[in-house]
Amino acid sequence: MKISVNRTLILAMTGLLFSGSLHAEKGLAYNPTGSVWRTSSGECWTTTYRDKATQESGCFGEPVVAVKEDQTEADSDGDGVVDSQDKCPNSAAGSKVGVDGCPLDSDGDGVVDGEDKCPGTAQGLKVDAMGCEVDSDGDGVADSQDSCPNTPSGATVTADGCAVKIVLQNIQFELNSHQISATYGQVIEKVAASLKSRSDIKALTVVGHTDSLGSAEYNQSLSEKRAQAVADALAAEGIDQGMMTVKGMGESSPVADNESADGQAQNRRVELKLAN
Repeated sequence: MKISVNRTLILAMTGLLFSGSLHAEKGLAYNPTGSVWRTSSGECWTTTYRDKATQESGCFGEPVVAVKEDQTEADSDGDGVVDSQDKCPNSAAGSKVGVDGCPLDSDGDGVVDGEDKCPGTAQGLKVDAMGCEVDSDGDGVADSQDSCPNTPSGATVTADGCAVKIVLQNIQFELNSHQISATYGQVIEKVAASLKSRSDIKALTVVGHTDSLGSAEYNQSLSEKRAQAVADALAAEGIDQGMMTVKGMGESSPVADNESADGQAQNRRVELKLAN
């Protein structure tokens, strides 16, 4: 009895038997350096036996990178994002990063979370290098909350950043003198500009103080003269003389120890008390 066998099938099986390596997997072969066996019914099987040239098999798809089970891709900066996906490959140790490996800036203020001391800053606010909102005049009230943004230094302010008292600690007088040095002209100009921007101010009390050197009577007179000198300087800058009251306190209200030179310098001061 003669048995008829498909010649093509015999040739294909011969190749498989010779190679001895047919994987239990069918579909596209993704690595063009490997081999593929395309059956007569059009199925593609991966094998070490190449029955057709690569370009003829029609079994190859997009190449993929195979990673062995015992290997993991490197994460050079240790941020949890592998190098091939890391757009910021040199993130500082301990930085919180996004899926792209770049440090997070949760509030979008331009300062990354790891360096942001004020992580909840509202969008659009100007911040400093620490991520905290800027306080341009240094009065302790952030710019967005400051109704009086040009308050001079040495001022006691309300919650909205407006001064109720300004201490002219840096307006120094020579010993036994009530003359203001020209060096402090810019300070007077800034104070005057701040006062003129405040339409709510109805009255201004200028109070002079001295240290305890000399007699109490002399210091009382000197404090009055120094207060008047500041009032005159402010008037010269456009502050209404009629809204100002001048007062001297002598040595009676020290803010520092009169036993030291530094304490004495702090006590020689002029205070501006604002009323509205």
